Amino acid sequence: MIASLPMYDRPETAGANDRFWDGVREHLAERGIAAPERLSRGEDLWSCWENPDLFLSQTCGLPYRSRLHGKVRIVGTPDYRLEGCPPGHYASWMIVRADDDRTEPHHWREKRFVFNEARSQSGWAGPLAHALRLGSGFASMRESGSHVASARAVAEGEADIAGIDAQTWRMIEACDPWADRLRRIGTTPPTPGLPFITGPHTPPETVAALRAAIGAAIAALSAGDRAVLHLHDIVTIDAADYLAVPTPQA
Repeated sequence: MIASLPMYDRPETAGANDRFWDGVREHLAERGIAAPERLSRGEDLWSCWENPDLFLSQTCGLPYRSRLHGKVRIVGTPDYRLEGCPPGHYASWMIVRADDDRTEPHHWREKRFVFNEARSQSGWAGPLAHALRLGSGFASMRESGSHVASARAVAEGEADIAGIDAQTWRMIEACDPWADRLRRIGTTPPTPGLPFITGPHTPPETVAALRAAIGAAIAALSAGDRAVLHLHDIVTIDAADYLAVPTPQA
């Protein structure tokens, strides 16, 4: 069995994620359900998500609707209480350098856009769809490999604009000293957040137990770990709501 929480896991949050997982395991054990002893880290995301032995992981809305729908089961969606977002939803902050005063949408056509990867709702699909809605676009686009790398590329002048997942942005502001060289200039419309998923063969009663265990572990988080993870609840969002989010044409 495999358990991972890869989407918001970085050195500064790893300890809190491990303690959260310990809480989930304890609540599952009370229900007589065995779970992986520790979280897996460093594995290829697709290999993890598509592994038939997947017990629990977290994915993004775009991978779910483009490839994972029908291959995994949604357990529930975490609520991070993000600014301007309904429970269980998130958005991307459009960020530029703090000294950049050419930030109106019509200026974006002159800017170098950097994104984490083309399978990302918050870093790629959301910002592109947002720019199109505003009648704009970007002069160029390049992939960085992660939200943190995208934000740093803007801070260091290697790119001009990026869309950063609002939960990741919180962590960048808290952990990365170069974040003060950046500023937010707007936000994309909210979309369903990053769901917890399990493998296709996980019995429905185990899915329900997982959801209950996650909710109990969230409720039991210490004040310190809650301040790091910003986890407040787990909510139900229909698969149809994920599938209804449009994917822009690159």
